[in-house]
Amino acid sequence: MKCEPDVYSIADLERDGRTGWDSVRNYQVRNFMRDDMKPGDLGVFYHSNADPSGAAGVLRITKPALVDPTQFDPKSDYHDPKSTRESPTWLMCEVEFVERFGEVVSLERLRAEKALAGMQILQRGNRLSVTPLAEAEFKAIRALGAASTAPTAPT
Repeated sequence: MKCEPDVYSIADLERDGRTGWDSVRNYQVRNFMRDDMKPGDLGVFYHSNADPSGAAGVLRITKPALVDPTQFDPKSDYHDPKSTRESPTWLMCEVEFVERFGEVVSLERLRAEKALAGMQILQRGNRLSVTPLAEAEFKAIRALGAASTAPTAPT
């Protein structure tokens, strides 16, 4: 799950403990949240459009497929006047903080990892804010993140 850190970062999630992942306006992502996310699923919090962009930590899905209230708020940038409370168009999920990596695992580092070669977020042209991860991909990213927090031996 990716977000620009100046909008909401892993540090914000760590501080808040949980948050709603709202304002998604892409049908493919909505369907993924509705059909594939389950409570307890772990995911990677990815900082996009950052310096560096990359994996910043781990989150857990606590409540998938909730109605996104921003679609009904005329003052919201994500208001959808065609969506109704009886038949809402947009969904969100609730996530909670699990861990923060010591350093962001950069996009370049992720691309260099052979185990991540097929990962959807690394494919050219991918613009989705939420993409599925295979278990092996998640484990590889988490291991890279753990390595970024490991103390270094004195030289």
